[in-house]
Amino acid sequence: MPKSKRNKVVNLTKAKKKDRQWKEGLITQVRTCVEEYPSVCLFRYHNMRNELFKDLREELKDSCRFVMGSNKVLQVALGKTPADELRTNLSLLSAKLTGQVGLCFTNSSKDEVIKALTTVEEEDFARAGSTASHDFKLSSGPLSNTAGPLPHTLEPQLRKYGLPTKLNKGVVELLADHVVCREGQVLDPNQAALLRVFNIKMATFRITPLAWWSSEGDVFEELAEYEGNPEDDASGDDMSDGDAADDNAADDAADYNAADAAADGNAADDAADEPEADAQAS
Repeated sequence: MPKSKRNKVVNLTKAKKKDRQWKEGLITQVRTCVEEYPSVCLFRYHNMRNELFKDLREELKDSCRFVMGSNKVLQVALGKTPADELRTNLSLLSAKLTGQVGLCFTNSSKDEVIKALTTVEEEDFARAGSTASHDFKLSSGPLSNTAGPLPHTLEPQLRKYGLPTKLNKGVVELLADHVVCREGQVLDPNQAALLRVFNIKMATFRITPLAWWSSEGDVFEELAEYEGNPEDDASGDDMSDGDAADDNAADDAADYNAADAAADGNAADDAADEPEADAQAS
């Protein structure tokens, strides 16, 4: 019997799959940056927010270039072992490409870069999957947030979020005490939505420099220990600056052979869910 054409799944996404060509382009970009910039800083980002990170890149665009993508592909670009590293001691930097990290290639001094990265800090609402920084409880009675009493139109939505509420003469009331979250708990979508309703911010976007490599003497220096559980982190996001590849991409990525590709699998698709889209900027 012929296959029915009535019920067909149509993908509406316009995102392109990150194939081998994309990986080779990222490898080429990293290797070009190693040649063009005398130093590179490995950093970890916490609670990535696209707009804040774009502001940082714009501020440092004259002296720095940020590259973020699949950690496994970045490791291939820098070299995983002393035998295949692009420059001496870059394999030490490559070994620390774990979790939500990125590379900052720069012409500036180490102190200037560390100061620029560590001064970036801003609170925001936590998203689903984040960890609650403290307990948050609601007492029974009329509900309000920092802006005043909650509008009555919110009451049906609050019940969908799991709150035992009712309308009493146009006032949203909580029928019983309710614990929205406890410190250390992984937030689900309903909890994250409730925290936003009550203007409770539990996430802070910040950047921690982890390691530094300089071409002057090929010196590697560890700046800080990795914080958090790498298994809970995404492997990186495609927010690298500038062009992804040039005409010699295939030649520059020649050692990215079938064995490497098999080991990497679909590493480029392991991007974190927080940066919503690729951000390409000069």
